Amino acid sequence: TIAVLGCGLNVNYPPGNRSLQEQIASSGVVLTEFPLDATPLPQNFPQRNRIISGLSLGTIVVEAPEKSGALITANYALDQNREVFAIPGNIGSPYSRGCHRLIKEGACLVESVTDILDELAVGPVSRETAVRKAEPALSAVEQRLLEIVPYQPLHIDEIIRSSGLPAEDIWPCLLNLELKGCLQQLPGKHFTRV
Repeated sequence: TIAVLGCGLNVNYPPGNRSLQEQIASSGVVLTEFPLDATPLPQNFPQRNRIISGLSLGTIVVEAPEKSGALITANYALDQNREVFAIPGNIGSPYSRGCHRLIKEGACLVESVTDILDELAVGPVSRETAVRKAEPALSAVEQRLLEIVPYQPLHIDEIIRSSGLPAEDIWPCLLNLELKGCLQQLPGKHFTRV
């Protein structure tokens, strides 16, 4: 189990979830990109959802009005080259409009769990397959960024300048490299190889 917080690790949010957070930390991972004592501000949660979608193979939207945090997360997933799935709902319900729009725009329509498993090509994983997957596959852009970033901290502006790529293309790749264990983000928008 992985929990991604929209606040700092020292903040008990929602109130009463401290024991759940400790339980997840003991057998899984609790992470956040916010400082230890950061409060759970509303703008933190869409930002947190960027990490959740980056960690996931795909994002499933069950219900979403036309303006919804779930749609923000679906857009992050698309930006990160992840699959987006949507479950259709009642055509008269305002809570179905976001899902219906996603389906119109190309999200995978979900009628059963099989639709998700087929799209992701998920099946049983053997031990040999798991070992082969331990070496992260890198896209051409990720490989290029990895060659640019040294083992000493380098500011994002220098990474952008050296790569010649637009910032909106670099940020998702840096997140992927961080999730793959190749880079570490440091305070002040600095990155270093690990």
